[in-house]
Amino acid sequence: MDDLETTPGGALQELTEDPSSRKRFLKTVGGGGAAAALGVLIAACGGKSSGGSSSTAADAATTAAASSGSSSSDAKNDIGIVNYALTLEYLEAQFYADVIASGVVKDPKVAALAKQFGATEQQHVDALIAAVKHLGGTPAAKPQASFQSVIGGGLKKILVTAATVENLGAAAYLGQAGNIKSKEILAAALSIHSVEARHAAALNELIGAGFSGGGALSGSIPDGAFAKPMPMAAVLTAVKPFLTA
Repeated sequence: MDDLETTPGGALQELTEDPSSRKRFLKTVGGGGAAAALGVLIAACGGKSSGGSSSTAADAATTAAASSGSSSSDAKNDIGIVNYALTLEYLEAQFYADVIASGVVKDPKVAALAKQFGATEQQHVDALIAAVKHLGGTPAAKPQASFQSVIGGGLKKILVTAATVENLGAAAYLGQAGNIKSKEILAAALSIHSVEARHAAALNELIGAGFSGGGALSGSIPDGAFAKPMPMAAVLTAVKPFLTA
């Protein structure tokens, strides 16, 4: 579990040692889900909030660094992690969009689920793009990808791939938790991680109940007491088959 160690100066260490940071973190992730956490993140980075005003990207980066006690190198580190997450969210959003556009999914309940998950992933994309900009960085470009081989394999392959991608996303966020310096970005990342994990559980359950003959909960129960993080290199290797350039 090296990825989760409280590295010196990191957000996890601050959350562990500072009661006020823990209180703010718990309020952020417990009060309104991913949208609320991302709203706090964007506001903390100098973006628009309800009734608030926006600042320039440079001012936003300065404000974020000052409020979290981070150095400019810490801010660059966090921008890199957010862009990494953004790349994965691009792929997830495109996957659902391509599946829906194909018309392969005939079951109205499954189609509705795909649309709901796709909309959520697009919200993640939009929020992460905004976060990078407000931190003074340049958002990662959308990767060129294709999921036609998956779609051509039929409904079961689509569902299995969806579950794989969602589980991969959850593991990717968890894998970077110990590397994030800003507690606001950590709170937002973990709130997205929670959503990805819930998507994965719903898909695992659907696959288990509909295709393997198992009970309704057979595929959604975790296989251990602790979620397993994945390092960046392993995640990027896992998504490489979907990339076309």
